Order: sequence, then C-alpha cells, then structure tokens
Amino acid sequence: MHGNALLALMAAALWGGGDFSGGMSVKHAGGTMGAALRVVLLSHAMSFTVLAVVAWLRGDAFPHGAPLWWGLAAGLTAGISLTCFYVALSRGAMGASAALSGLLAAAIPAVVSGVAEGSPGVLRMIGFAVAGVAIWMIAAGPNPEATPADKGTLWLALVGGVGFGVYFVALKLAGITGVIWPLATARMGSLGVCSVMLAGMALRRDDGAARARLTRRAMVWVVATALLDTSGNLLFIAATRAGRLDVAAVLASLYPASTILMAAWMLRERPTRRQGLGMAAAAVAVVMITL
Repeated sequence: MHGNALLALMAAALWGGGDFSGGMSVKHAGGTMGAALRVVLLSHAMSFTVLAVVAWLRGDAFPHGAPLWWGLAAGLTAGISLTCFYVALSRGAMGASAALSGLLAAAIPAVVSGVAEGSPGVLRMIGFAVAGVAIWMIAAGPNPEATPADKGTLWLALVGGVGFGVYFVALKLAGITGVIWPLATARMGSLGVCSVMLAGMALRRDDGAARARLTRRAMVWVVATALLDTSGNLLFIAATRAGRLDVAAVLASLYPASTILMAAWMLRERPTRRQGLGMAAAAVAVVMITL
C-alpha cells in the first residue's frame, strides 16, 4: 500500500472519531448554532496552542505568501463547514449528514486533482466511484433509532460537505511548506471566522447563543474532538505531501465508517446490513485505489 493511502486511511479513522465527538459535544452543549461555534472555537484554540508550541520547539519558520493565505482560507472554510456539520450531527441525523458531507468532501478535491495532476487511471477512477457508493451505504443506512433528517439539516450537511471539499484543496496547497504550520494557520482562520460569527449572534441576541451551555460532559467531548481532529488533519496533510490529492481525499472521506462504528460502540447503535455491505465495498475501493 502506498504511503499516502495509508496516511489517508489513518486520517479517516481519526476524523470519524472526531466528528462523532464533535456532534456529541454540541448535543450536550445545547444542540444550537451557538453551541457548535463554542465547540469549534474551544477545540481549535486547544489545537492551535499545541501546534504553535510544537512548531516553536521544532524551529519551523512561519509561512509567508501563498501558503499562508491558503492556510487561512482553509481555516475559514473549516470553521463554517464544521459548525454547520456539527449542528447537523447534533440533531440526531448522523447517517444522512455524514453521507452527504462525505460524498462532497471526496468529489470536489477529486475533480480538482484530475484537472491539476491529470487522470489517476481507470482502475482508480472506478475505485473512487466504488468509494462513493460505500460512503453512502455506510453513512445513510437505515437506523430505527436515528432522527430523520429534515430539509434544514440536509442543507447544513451540504454546506459542510462543500466546505470540507474546499478545505482539502486549500490544505494541500498550504502544505507545501510542511505539516505543522499549515494546520496552525488554518486554525487561525477558523478561530477568526467562528469568533466573528459568535459575536454576531451575541449582538443580535440570538436565542441559540444564549442557550449554549458547556457542561463538564460537553468539555470532555470537546477535548476528544480537539485531539482526534488535529491528529487526523496532520495525517491528511502528510498524505497530500506523499502523493496525489484525489487518493488522499477520497480515502480520507471514508471517515463516516469510523463515525458509525463509534456510534455503535458508544450509543449501542447496531450497524445495519446495508452499512456492513458498505464497509465491504469500502475495502474493495481501498484495494482498487491503492493498486
């Protein structure tokens, strides 16, 4: 297996756990947009602090020019998309939200990579298609305990998916200077946009901002989110530096499998037969993409 494929799969496993933790933290904090913004702000502030200290200890030079701007752009899209996605997850429709966002997150960088890096080959293209089917089967499988997704929730997942796709591309372009600072600058962007959004809600006296309460349980999930999401992002940047963007993005977008497995473990939500078949399809896709 190619190095970038292995790194991307490891990123998918951690991202899935991070998304589950993020959804749970927002749920325990009130399930509102204000709660999601607070969760993103806290988790990204923790992440940025650790990354900045590590970069300083390593003596890494702060990026300038295009890599800096691409890192900040990645953070802007990440802040908005994560907030929308966590709200969608907190509403209980984890399957449909993760499926829609996962498909878009894989498709956008795959198209960009095809244009910039050329065709990945017929076998890989078929593998990408199989991976898309696998993502949908895994994440959108019927679950009698889940809440049906309404139109507003699907729109939130749509915004999240498009944002994730743009984020993948921007992070690839920012990652030419290394691994630590590109993610740190992305965190700077997300902290900025989320702070502005939360301040705007406070000025408007939005009920969603007022109802948000970061309980002790919510904070435990916030810490887990910061740890898993940061680790997954670092692995994804490493994957894009080691090989093609489309391979890294499509394999990393299999993260709904990890989210579903976390839900099965923590919430006792038993995976359905369709989700089991989706995981088998994902394994086939991995083989086709990595050959």
